[in-house]
Amino acid sequence: MMPYIYQLNSCLLTNGEKMKTLIIYCSVHHSNTKKIAKTMADILDADLLKPQEIKIDKLADYNLIGFGSGIYFGKHHDDLFDFVSKLPMQNNKKAFIFSTRGIMPVNICHKLLKKQLSEKEFDVINEFSSKGFDTVGPFKLIGGINKNRPNDDDLENAKKFAENINNELVKK
Repeated sequence: MMPYIYQLNSCLLTNGEKMKTLIIYCSVHHSNTKKIAKTMADILDADLLKPQEIKIDKLADYNLIGFGSGIYFGKHHDDLFDFVSKLPMQNNKKAFIFSTRGIMPVNICHKLLKKQLSEKEFDVINEFSSKGFDTVGPFKLIGGINKNRPNDDDLENAKKFAENINNELVKK
């Protein structure tokens, strides 16, 4: 999926209120997902937290929430699924999904999280994925795959994705 592109100049929603964004991420092995999450957070002026750092009642303070992690055997990290399972219904709150992955196709690896978020009444507006250095399972035997990923191009794509989300949701 091609990323969207945005520029953060004014974070005002169409109703004039300041957009408040939270990015929830799990980054376990090589900080792949943390690099992507940080890049997006810088563009969206977002709070950046791990699931265990968030008080669920504080989600109401945010207009947009990003959910991301590395992909483990075809799906996002279990901590992300556990966190989402505890959430109340969200009444079409805007959300996006992101990931870093080895070889798994995006349409497969985001499917379960997207379904779970939709069941919690999130409006998933877009998805982003980048290759990431992967040494899980058999890849460890060969020294890993996607070495030096995410790279500068991947981070630039994450930046453009966040800029696009910003442009869709705020008025300039």
